[in-house]
Amino acid sequence: MPKTVKVAVVVGSLRAGSFTRKTAKALIEVAPPGLSFDFVEIGDLEAYNEDSEASPPASWVRFRGEMAKAQVVLFATPEYNRSVPGLLKNAIDVGSRPYGKSIWSGKPAAVVSVSPGAISGFGANHHLRQSLVFLDMPTLQQPEAYIG
Repeated sequence: MPKTVKVAVVVGSLRAGSFTRKTAKALIEVAPPGLSFDFVEIGDLEAYNEDSEASPPASWVRFRGEMAKAQVVLFATPEYNRSVPGLLKNAIDVGSRPYGKSIWSGKPAAVVSVSPGAISGFGANHHLRQSLVFLDMPTLQQPEAYIG
């Protein structure tokens, strides 16, 4: 029996009518068999503060636990000011700490960016990829997806 690969979907938009979330759902619909997808929500994560590691907030514990189950991560991000939303950057920071216990390390990743702007989230896509390199997440290089 083929093994199912668990993919965490992290969406950097909270808007009710989010184009980014709609895009992630559309990608899931056309994904090949053998992949299971779980949206891991980040809207409730408290802002990262190293002082809170002594007694991590429940939202951090939940997030880290859900992400630990994932084998692969699909990041779907809008573009805010030529970069990723602070919400998504905070999730990356929460998951990368405490030092030496990153939930990201070694997990393959894919990035799709969505923006109604003319460059279709190019800046957000590439800023996110810079963080993923540092986090030791091998990232799908092709095909690139910048959706306007």
